[in-house]
Amino acid sequence: MKFKPLPVPGAVEISIEPDLDARGLFARLFCAEEFAAHGLPSQFAQHSLSCNERAGTLRGLHYQAEQSEAKLVRCVAGRAFDVIVDLRRSLPSYGRWCAVELGADRRNAVFVPKGCAHGFQTLVDRTELMYLIDVAYDARQAAGIRWDDPSLAIEWPLPDPILSERDQSLPFLT
Repeated sequence: MKFKPLPVPGAVEISIEPDLDARGLFARLFCAEEFAAHGLPSQFAQHSLSCNERAGTLRGLHYQAEQSEAKLVRCVAGRAFDVIVDLRRSLPSYGRWCAVELGADRRNAVFVPKGCAHGFQTLVDRTELMYLIDVAYDARQAAGIRWDDPSLAIEWPLPDPILSERDQSLPFLT
């Protein structure tokens, strides 16, 4: 696996190193030893799947308010524009965002560190993302910030996103 640091501290894009032969390919998607060697969690308490029927679906920007969570996110069908926003006030990167295009064909993943909000916009119909999360979800701590917060100025690739009522009413960062 290849680990590429992203502009938000602690965020990492992870790419596979496939073994190819006449049958196709084989690659590791996760290795506890390699993750630990790169300072990433090696155990995940919850695995989740997000299935999205239409291109332009936008989910986020979500985080857990008190019980901060780290996530490993991989696109297993379709393609998505995946966004990480740094919410750690103690860091100079507070309010900074970065994005990675995840794709089933690219076979890449992104690690979202604790203290960050996360969201994505699907780029094609029938896009699915798999999440490995280091702590169990707690609905009482579910929080988020607006996808179109002007202080963030995230450059979402598709106009007129498909949003939930909850995501439409999330507060701005400041």
